[in-house]
Amino acid sequence: MHNTQLITKLRQVRLLVTDVDGTLTDGTVYYSDTGEHLRRFHVHDGLGIELLHRAGIVVAFVTKEYAPAAHARAQKLRVQYCLLQVEDKAASVVAMARELGIALQHIAYIGDDLTDLPAIRLVGVSACPADAYAELRKHVDYVCTRSGGNGAVREFCDLILAAQGCIPEELLGRHVPRTVDQEG
Repeated sequence: MHNTQLITKLRQVRLLVTDVDGTLTDGTVYYSDTGEHLRRFHVHDGLGIELLHRAGIVVAFVTKEYAPAAHARAQKLRVQYCLLQVEDKAASVVAMARELGIALQHIAYIGDDLTDLPAIRLVGVSACPADAYAELRKHVDYVCTRSGGNGAVREFCDLILAAQGCIPEELLGRHVPRTVDQEG
């Protein structure tokens, strides 16, 4: 179980902002022979985002890069905000907070490098993938056990949901039968 202060912060989350490269992806950018940029996303992260939606938590993608693949992934996952080519992530977080009427302490942020640090310093609770830049790991509330592009975002989503008492199977509308041992 995680410390009480972290759980208290996670209970208040109404918006999750996630970086893209190195967080939702493993940070690798592939180039095709025609110069097209390709990124790999993990399906576990996608389901975590869907579960947050179902729990009433808004999700946003913010990246410094021009990343059509991130925009396509955001559309597929029905992510409300997908901000590309963002130079000042902290200012973008403040603008989203104002637009949504959400206090900064009710925002969670997950990122992997120094460009995420100003936003991380603003929000109520922060995280990074296990393989995030070492200096950044010193400034977050939670360092995931999973790496970027390999389920780190899902891990953070699961923490938020657990702190808020949400059961993923119920959010998906699936009844999980109890076993004889559980029925006591």
